[in-house]
Amino acid sequence: MSFTDPIADMITRIRNAQLRTLNTVSIPNSKLRSRILDVLKEEGYISNYKIESDKGNNKFLLVDLKYNNGVPVIREISRVSKPGRRIYTKADSIPKIQNGLGIAIVSTSKGIMSDNNARLKKIGGEIICRVF
Repeated sequence: MSFTDPIADMITRIRNAQLRTLNTVSIPNSKLRSRILDVLKEEGYISNYKIESDKGNNKFLLVDLKYNNGVPVIREISRVSKPGRRIYTKADSIPKIQNGLGIAIVSTSKGIMSDNNARLKKIGGEIICRVF
């Protein structure tokens, strides 16, 4: 199965699972998606994730979602840079999400990282998504 925008698919799966208050969500595996999930785990938006495989030897990511008193920790997650319109920025002009309460996930030449790490390392790149 091929997707036009696999990152948007992952974000939508997470958003839909949280609307239904599911504890886990299954996402097709890729290196890019796992790096994005690494950033979400570092910043405390998800509990954990692991790579599983089914009978057909297809690998998928099993993401453990995080809740605080029954309310999802991720209040809003949205895609910024899309296949039809890529959004690039310099290190000094990376936007702050909700005055620093949220994060932007940035794809840089040094890997995928949060906006705070990109500002500290003074690296710009493509803004993948924003999480609050």
